[in-house]
Amino acid sequence: MQIETVGVKFKNSNHIYSFSPNGLELKQGDYVIVETEKGQDMGVVIKESEAIDPSTLLSPLKNVVQKANAAMVEKAQQYDKDAAKHFSTVKKLVKEFGLDMKIVQVEASFDNSRYIINFTSENRVDFRDLVKKLAETLKKRVELRQIGSRDEVRMLGGFGPCGKICCCAQNMGEFDHVSMKMAKIQNLSLNPNAISGLCGKLMCCIAYENSTYQEALKSMPKVGTSVSTKDGHGTVVYNDLLQRQVNVKFLKGDESEIKTYALEDVKFRREEK
Repeated sequence: MQIETVGVKFKNSNHIYSFSPNGLELKQGDYVIVETEKGQDMGVVIKESEAIDPSTLLSPLKNVVQKANAAMVEKAQQYDKDAAKHFSTVKKLVKEFGLDMKIVQVEASFDNSRYIINFTSENRVDFRDLVKKLAETLKKRVELRQIGSRDEVRMLGGFGPCGKICCCAQNMGEFDHVSMKMAKIQNLSLNPNAISGLCGKLMCCIAYENSTYQEALKSMPKVGTSVSTKDGHGTVVYNDLLQRQVNVKFLKGDESEIKTYALEDVKFRREEK
């Protein structure tokens, strides 16, 4: 027996969480109020209703309570703007307590019942006394949330080396796992400094484009493979995956020559799957 779910994303997060639509007809882009472990929260529908096997769920499915109307969304956005005005006050108190933490953003819960203060730090921080002082000063329940460098850039935004808005800030999905192996497949520089983003970690676009490169790689001969061309037999030394071109090296006595061919002009034995 399968159950219906919808995928919901919360602000400042690229992770998509599954909820029961609870009998509601929901479309992509709808704002909804949902039940969470910390109470009700507002999110936006990213994936419309789909049937899944309940055995794949890691925890019991919580419900969408209701659709959020335009007035509710506008009010939540205003709460965030009001919370942001306390940014300098929070920074000042952190400095007074001498804590090693960088305040990134002050936001409000959708119902304005509490403020969430996002911060980064290289180490664990004992902020218990700070929380008490913040609650007393801001007259609000306070939650301090330690985030990573990717989350910081996601919240603040910015432009990557390509000149475009950072992938993480464009709601393009989660790219927390980016590896040097992906960079190698894409023939990128393996110097971390050359392929790192504003957050100091490997750029998200490497993971975003990886599936395209992996699919292209399946149709290309491996480097070192012997191939046949109109100019004779040679050895593959490089593949241009996007242009679908193959660089082939030919040996002529003590000399060598490298020529470039379109993939369809190169014959080689494909590996059996």
